[in-house]
Amino acid sequence: MMLQNKNAVIYGAGGSVGGAVARAFARQGATVHLTGHKMESLQKVADDIRELGGTAIIAPVDALDERAVNAHINSISQAGSVDVSFNAIDVQDTQNVPLTDMALADFIRPINVSMETQFITASAAGRVMMKQRSGVILSITATPGALGYPLVGGFGPACCAIEGFSRDLATELGPYNIRVVNIRSAGSPDSKPFREALANMPEFAATFIRKLEDDTMLKKLPMLEDIANTATFLASDMAGKITGVTVDVTAGTTNGLNYKTPYIPFSNPQ
Repeated sequence: MMLQNKNAVIYGAGGSVGGAVARAFARQGATVHLTGHKMESLQKVADDIRELGGTAIIAPVDALDERAVNAHINSISQAGSVDVSFNAIDVQDTQNVPLTDMALADFIRPINVSMETQFITASAAGRVMMKQRSGVILSITATPGALGYPLVGGFGPACCAIEGFSRDLATELGPYNIRVVNIRSAGSPDSKPFREALANMPEFAATFIRKLEDDTMLKKLPMLEDIANTATFLASDMAGKITGVTVDVTAGTTNGLNYKTPYIPFSNPQ
């Protein structure tokens, strides 16, 4: 197993991405420490992991509370190692409003939330990992981290800030054998926001998802499993020389919007 005998702390583990990554880590042998606000959601993820024979430990930790985060991660380190930290909390963003019409509070909120929680959780993990001289700190952003994107409010700048913070932190922690890597997703159709949109606004949501798919080179979006598998690889020793970068899992979107490139069936002239 890729993560056998490793301890992983997941912030926002009750959400779609956090839960998917937690389950993937557990399948590969990690003991997964699930944190978040909603105990019911955390319990569901823990039950899934335990049904598969994995180990999950729940703690009600607010990833924006520096004292709580430090106390929690220090308690884990006293009993063993802290090998992986992954922050996937909701950044409370407002979208689909032009920047010229958006209230300052709505614009700045996701930037503040992102930077506060990333700094709190990553610096806490970094201090523990420096003593160990090992560890992996992961974060996640989306397509606006690499492209100008309309109607995403403060979420786009927040993604850029997270990616910049991840690079800078990697330079400081590298000498301690700690890797820091960000994952950039294009959005997963099987995540909760997309599922809810499809249930409540099926026609609009389906059209929106097709637009996102058309923007990709592969004409399909990454599923939660794709993000979780990427995170598992990056957390493992197999990715031991990968640090200070954003790993792009947008099916090619951020390397060039392909909405004008149609699918052309291959024909062999012979």
